[in-house]
Amino acid sequence: MSDCGFYVNNPSCALAIITVRHLIYSRPHCDITQKGYEKKRGKLLAPYIPQIQEHRIQTSSQVAPPGSKQNKPRVANSRDERFRSDLHTEAVQAALAKYTERKMPMPSKRRSVLVQSSVEACTPPDTSSASEDEGSLRRQGRIASSSPYQAHPSVEHWFNRVIQGSSTSSSASSTSSHPGGRPHHATNATSASAATVLADLMAQTQLDNHSAPPDVTGLSERSVHAERPQVASMRGLPRRYTHTSVMETADGVPVNSRVSSKIQQLLNTLKRPKRPPLREFFVDDFEELLDVQHPDPNQPKPEGGEMRPLNGEPLGVVTNWPPSLLASLQRWGTTQPKSPCLTALDNAGKPVYTLTYGKLWTRSQKLSYTLLNKLSTRNEPLLRPGDRVALVFPNNDPVMFMVAFYGCLLAELVPVPIEVPLTRKDAGSQQVGFLLGSCGVTLALTTDACQKGLPKAQTGEVVTFKGWPRLLWFVTDGKHVAKPPRDWHPPIRDASNEIAYIEYKTSKEGSTMGITVSHSAMLAHCHALTQACGYTEGEIITNVLDFKRDAGLWHGVLTSVMNRMHVISIPYSLMKVNPLSWIQKVHTYKARVAVVKSRDMHWSLLAQRDQRDISLSSLRMLIVADGANPWSISSCDAFLNVFQARGLRPEVICPCASSSEAMTVAIRRPPEMGVPPPGKAVLSMSGLSYGVIRVDTEEKLSVLTVQDVGQVMPGALVCVIRVEGTPYLCRMDEVGEICMSSSSTGISYFGLPGMTKNVFETIPVTSSGAPISDRPFTRTSLLGFIGPDNLVFVVGKMDGLMVVSGRRHNADDVVATALAVEPMKFVYRGRIAVFSVSVLHDERIVVVAEQRPDGSEMDSFQWMSRVLQAIDSIHQVGVYCLALVPANTLPKAPLGGIHISETKQRFLEGALHPCNVLMCPHTCVTNLPKPRQKQPEVGPASMIVGNLVAGKRIAQACGRDVSQLEDNDQVKINPFLYMQDVLQWRAQATPDHPLFLLLNAKGTVANTASCVQLHKRAERVAIALMERGRLNAGDHVALVYPPGIDLIATFYGCLYAGCVPVTVRPPHPQNLTTTLPTVSKSVCILTTQAIMKLLKSKEAAAAVDIKTWPLILDTDDLPRKRIPQIYKPPTPEMLAYLDFSVSTTGILAGVKMSHAATSALCRSIKLQCELYPSRQIAICLDPYCGLGFALWCLCSVYSGHQSILVPPLELETNPSLWLSAVSQFKVRVTFCSYSVMEMCTKGLGSQTEALRLRNVNLSCVRTCMVVAEERPRITLTQSFSKIFKDLGLSSRAVSTTFGCRVNVAICLQGTHGPDPTTVYLDMRALRHDRVRLVERGSPHSLPLMESGKILPGVKVIIANTETKGPLGDSHLGEIWVSSPHNATGYYTVYGEEALHADHFSTRLSFGDTQTVWARTGYLGFLRRTELTDASGERHDALYVVGSLDETLELRGMRYHPIDIETSVIRSHKSIAECAVFTWTNLLVVVVELEGSEQEALDLVALVTNVVLEEHYLIVGVVVVVDPGVIPINSRGEKQRMHLRDGFLADQLDPIYVAYNM
Repeated sequence: MSDCGFYVNNPSCALAIITVRHLIYSRPHCDITQKGYEKKRGKLLAPYIPQIQEHRIQTSSQVAPPGSKQNKPRVANSRDERFRSDLHTEAVQAALAKYTERKMPMPSKRRSVLVQSSVEACTPPDTSSASEDEGSLRRQGRIASSSPYQAHPSVEHWFNRVIQGSSTSSSASSTSSHPGGRPHHATNATSASAATVLADLMAQTQLDNHSAPPDVTGLSERSVHAERPQVASMRGLPRRYTHTSVMETADGVPVNSRVSSKIQQLLNTLKRPKRPPLREFFVDDFEELLDVQHPDPNQPKPEGGEMRPLNGEPLGVVTNWPPSLLASLQRWGTTQPKSPCLTALDNAGKPVYTLTYGKLWTRSQKLSYTLLNKLSTRNEPLLRPGDRVALVFPNNDPVMFMVAFYGCLLAELVPVPIEVPLTRKDAGSQQVGFLLGSCGVTLALTTDACQKGLPKAQTGEVVTFKGWPRLLWFVTDGKHVAKPPRDWHPPIRDASNEIAYIEYKTSKEGSTMGITVSHSAMLAHCHALTQACGYTEGEIITNVLDFKRDAGLWHGVLTSVMNRMHVISIPYSLMKVNPLSWIQKVHTYKARVAVVKSRDMHWSLLAQRDQRDISLSSLRMLIVADGANPWSISSCDAFLNVFQARGLRPEVICPCASSSEAMTVAIRRPPEMGVPPPGKAVLSMSGLSYGVIRVDTEEKLSVLTVQDVGQVMPGALVCVIRVEGTPYLCRMDEVGEICMSSSSTGISYFGLPGMTKNVFETIPVTSSGAPISDRPFTRTSLLGFIGPDNLVFVVGKMDGLMVVSGRRHNADDVVATALAVEPMKFVYRGRIAVFSVSVLHDERIVVVAEQRPDGSEMDSFQWMSRVLQAIDSIHQVGVYCLALVPANTLPKAPLGGIHISETKQRFLEGALHPCNVLMCPHTCVTNLPKPRQKQPEVGPASMIVGNLVAGKRIAQACGRDVSQLEDNDQVKINPFLYMQDVLQWRAQATPDHPLFLLLNAKGTVANTASCVQLHKRAERVAIALMERGRLNAGDHVALVYPPGIDLIATFYGCLYAGCVPVTVRPPHPQNLTTTLPTVSKSVCILTTQAIMKLLKSKEAAAAVDIKTWPLILDTDDLPRKRIPQIYKPPTPEMLAYLDFSVSTTGILAGVKMSHAATSALCRSIKLQCELYPSRQIAICLDPYCGLGFALWCLCSVYSGHQSILVPPLELETNPSLWLSAVSQFKVRVTFCSYSVMEMCTKGLGSQTEALRLRNVNLSCVRTCMVVAEERPRITLTQSFSKIFKDLGLSSRAVSTTFGCRVNVAICLQGTHGPDPTTVYLDMRALRHDRVRLVERGSPHSLPLMESGKILPGVKVIIANTETKGPLGDSHLGEIWVSSPHNATGYYTVYGEEALHADHFSTRLSFGDTQTVWARTGYLGFLRRTELTDASGERHDALYVVGSLDETLELRGMRYHPIDIETSVIRSHKSIAECAVFTWTNLLVVVVELEGSEQEALDLVALVTNVVLEEHYLIVGVVVVVDPGVIPINSRGEKQRMHLRDGFLADQLDPIYVAYNM
């Protein structure tokens, strides 16, 4: 029944368990003709495979094909063509053919990152080097239409065709690329671009066998076209959109952008509908349960009967069988001393040395004598029997290794063979060190040459490798070993259960374990191999494998000595130079057996053309050590195909299955043993993923062809058990882990009793729970099943098992699929790593490959896209991340191959440095929590009743009552309604009292002003305005000054003249364009001569029309005149000044401050901070807006205290300036901004010792307040406190303030009252607009610090953002404020004041409907604490969560950008800063890379992972930029909307842009 299918008859269910299906049809017993084969191949490659009527193959006993005899012996040339090795490749090509050409945005790279792009490669889209002429191409919009019926001759056509047109990323779509395929709607499109490989990739692929990926937003699609024309899918765009992608930014400015059209493509790919606005009442589900993957009800289930354990044939009894392996060595060494044992070759393939059995015996004896008697420490022998010894021998020196191995055995020491460590940081070397340490190894044996090559310390000794114990290195070459005396003989004992040697193994996680093998198991294994392979005395065997472990050790060092065989050892280094060497040696030495891996067969195929005169007819066994690997079958077939003509007989190919724990499990016997013929099975990949064996039926593409690995080893009992849980026996059509009970397996993991019990002492049980045997079984870590004729089939390894959404996939299968996509063209064979990483409670598949240096950017991107499709088609599983790295950069395993666990480690640490990355989270991540759903309406009244019933008080709080806080000082100021009156009064009452001290970068006083000096300077300014400027009362005057006393004096000069001052930051030569529009609305500009030159420069003229420019006056030398009278405003409600600031959303907004509000603001701050003329405060803030302006220009004049002014810009040259000033003037109260605090922590973190030596002492500081309009940055304030604790800074001193546009000072810690409190919120509840307090350190907790105390005279309430009703204590809502110093309204340059009128005067919808409130636009909550405030009441703490304008609404939930940014910054050490924003439902993450550009692509996966894990969001686009690209305003807040506009208008010059699929 060699070629027929086989059925397993089972009375309980008569179904085919396995049918060997040959491609598609069955055939009679004869060779298929080439023509017939071509015909079938053509059918397989047809783009839409017709439903072929199924032919089940009957067992040969039921229906024998005509002319065939039962069990006909195998004919040497009857090779079955239909298992050609390229079957998989064809399946992949056919799978790819099913996809029509799809557009997918290609990632963009900056030129310098293209590690290996060829010169001709077109500039990738959206790099900064877009040339003029490219722009013109885009404007013409060349139309590349393709006719619907154009037939494309081959699948490759659309990849290989020349990319024409420009490199913009507008899209082109082509017709179905197959004759007979349905034409997809052919559309006109703009230039066929580099990014038009595959558009919607998997998101729109409806595969028959699994459903389309879920809609990430969880909403229907119908809203797309109606709501936003420019978000409509690209194919349906009206004509006018095809030429240029028109888009609008936040300010309504259209941008013509390439990035945006790329995102457009991504949107089409993901088919995202627009989110409806968030509502208030939602189903209470903030547990946010991740979607549990329910098993598919239609998944195949095993239906066969329970398997029966399988016995190998009994071990033969041989009369002269030696009692131990050492007895064999002694016997051959003394009776056949001249017999050759091992021939070593050099790199040219010449034999260097032949070790005879006599030499092996005498040299081993010498070494064992030396080890036991000549090595000592302090007169104690260094080694005792049973001690472990490391064997460190290079792979080209088998002779020395063999002598050392047997020398240790003779001395009753335990050899631990390991690889030669080359550098201190070898892949996996640290884990090897851990193994040596746990084995208690103190001595390492090596050769002279190897010892010389090891890295040395300065003392000349071998360095201690990372994680290794201290070792003594002993060289085993002849001159170092002593000859034993004549009467010394090593003990030759019978094989016992003592440990003989320890073989190392690396686990899936990368840890290294030592597997102990006893003397008796070593002997039994040699016995079993001798019997299974039919070894005879004196046979010649060539060994290509590593002789230190696994099959190379078992056949080439142990069993060979047992049978006095002659081993020709082929070093790996020779194979690299000459892959044919092993075949030449088989020919030269007439070897009977060769031990190889499928890789060696594959390599020799590539080189075989050069050799004509070689013959493999001497071989009786070609042992394929990794025959259990899914791709070994293609190597075996291809090898046979070529070398059958050179004498290779098909039946000598003997795949075997083995594992380090169980040693050899099964091997195909040589033909002379009369065993049943080999079998092959074509299994359904889908069935295998559910752990069941189904012969492939419908889906012709996703099949796995496996070959058997022969019969069970002699003397062994084998069964197959369930992979997880209790070790139940599998059913006959179920895949499980193969277990083996035998006297020839390993006995334990050294020093790991728990794992040993689990692996080496498993007791399989039947379905009823009864143990199947009293002997323990060893788990082999091989996944497989027992087929007909008791043949063992292996379909994978536990190490390569990836369980994704409950389905099993094998890493090796995925590698095979990836290689079949244009194999060898872009990536190196054997240089692909596939592993899974756990993200968001499921395994995700990662594929990493080494790219050939000559591959262009475009080629590799196309290859990646095709790999994704192929894996999706064949395995029905999405790839989470596909990365290409430059050639030779993946960590290597000792004998070639990739070190998988180390690669995975580097991937997770962000140290892989790929040159291309494609992430597909949208396709893979299907277990996100359900989007939040709205509940039926609940009215605001029932809400408040609910609160009251629940006993929650309404969240309302106020600062102290101003009228009760009057003191003598305040009573003197009270009569003055206006700031100008206060200054005039102070100039008369205390003329020489110093008000201001300005410091320069050196820390010296640059300028001062007393009351009278300030008054006189203000008078001069007022006169200049009236006389030179001819200004009227109420005219706006722009003050463009650097931070200093001039700014203050001109401010009061404007008040004296009745003008409205507007302080403006001086323009920087680089950003004239952004500053000038605000200035140009004024009637007059006051400034210095230096800035005046800049304003009149050519650059300024280019930015703003000079003709519209207002009058510019410089105030450097003004005439000394006295003003006749100071302007008195008719009412305090008149406008005093305008306060302009750029909000975090990028809108420039001025607020109007009346005279009354200005005085009230100063009064509140004075009372809160207890400011008197005798006080000094230090201010390190920008003086242009908000509280910074008030503290710098207003408060000193009002309260009379002295302000030490430190311009923040000066800290860039001298970071210690502010703290030195605080210390020098012994300041008790100081103010700074977050950017100042950051400069100090970064710039001075390591210099606290130096500062202490300069006598900087901060113990004087009682309060250091950070002026902010955002959530307190608790990590920054904590690290600041920690760093400067050494300089005496009290941990209680640092606090924050809170203000916003409608009221610049709502909270301020001040000098009394309880310390600020910190609470911990559940971040998941916060997304649902709820406050849930949790313990510190609990998962998903977010620390939130109170923003200071509410100022006197200020009332705060928390209101519902939609119903405008009041909320209860600890409920999240918008913070509303009522206070005498609220601003009176917006003043905007662009004239939309009416839009925001309700920000300043709004009322609650119920409850207290009389009070007029201003809406801050910030979310927060009030919480009554256990603390008492100064008045003895319980203290109400206000917690600010974040700005409403900034929040991102995704999946029905509200996210605060800062939370996502914090997670991202934490994910990699090279991320300096991060900002996130959304664009049409895509989350865009911009990260600043502080490191080399080769790290840029490492960040893509890490950023995607962390946002998924911590926020349950899928990142749409990751943009990696240079440090400093994310715009930050003067308060240190990120300008996310400016960044968004810059991104969409393609102005960021990104290092890399990754579009996640």
